[in-house]
Amino acid sequence: MDRQHGAPYCAHETLVAEARNYPQLWRTVAGLAVVAAIIIALNAVLFGVVASLGPPDWVLAFLNGSSPVAMLVLLTSFAFAILGVAVAARQFQHRGLGSVLGPRSLAIFQFWRVLRALLALGAVVLILPPYDMGMPLLPNLPLSTWVGLLPLSIVAILIQTGAEEILFRGYLQQSLAARFRSPLIWMGLPSILFALGHYTPVAAGDNAGLIAVWACMFGLFSADLTARSGTLGPAIAMHFVNNAVALLLVSLPDNLGGLALFHLPYDMTDTQALRPWLAVDFAVMIVSWLTARLALRR
Repeated sequence: MDRQHGAPYCAHETLVAEARNYPQLWRTVAGLAVVAAIIIALNAVLFGVVASLGPPDWVLAFLNGSSPVAMLVLLTSFAFAILGVAVAARQFQHRGLGSVLGPRSLAIFQFWRVLRALLALGAVVLILPPYDMGMPLLPNLPLSTWVGLLPLSIVAILIQTGAEEILFRGYLQQSLAARFRSPLIWMGLPSILFALGHYTPVAAGDNAGLIAVWACMFGLFSADLTARSGTLGPAIAMHFVNNAVALLLVSLPDNLGGLALFHLPYDMTDTQALRPWLAVDFAVMIVSWLTARLALRR
């Protein structure tokens, strides 16, 4: 929680304490190498299986997440990162995955508190104009299909967002904080790496830089919530709500849109149509972060 009578990030020590027993930088680098190796190896197996099931165009459609099945498998495959972090934390810091998440009961409590606040914020945003994205939205999944898939979709997005938070705001941030005192390093470096992972100039064109800046800011806000709360619960909640809206409600038709109820009437290549909505995304992200901080202070 936000410590009003002490250093704002003193709760972060709860997460860093065990990593501080093994602060050597080589352990962090070696741990990340293990995480990367596990992700690459298991994804190679997964995509090998996918390739054996259909023609090349099926593989491309799968990688684009253009069907519900493809999206569910892609999102669930982020569990490979969770496995990688569990192995790296055990091997190089002699601690379990639970210590990366923080105290379980507190993490769950904070997750639900922030989630409720952000869902309330989302409800307010939905009833405010404008009521489309500049043009009428295109139906994607029938409502009955979307509702039937919703339990699986929620679990899959929880796995995906939880994995990214466990890796970037968990293992990496904690490992750097065990070695370096400055938040500029243990908050900044994971956020920069998170941004680089979202930099896709081939797909996003002229908007790629703005998307990377957005991701860097999102990483910093998530790092701030984690350091203030002492668990990954708030950051996972904020990440989950953000991705649920982008993947389950309104998505791009050409990029990870298989589970969405609606599609935008333009795709990723229409940079001019998307750019004004990037500004909206920046504003929503800032308001969401402030809402999460207020929820933690109650």
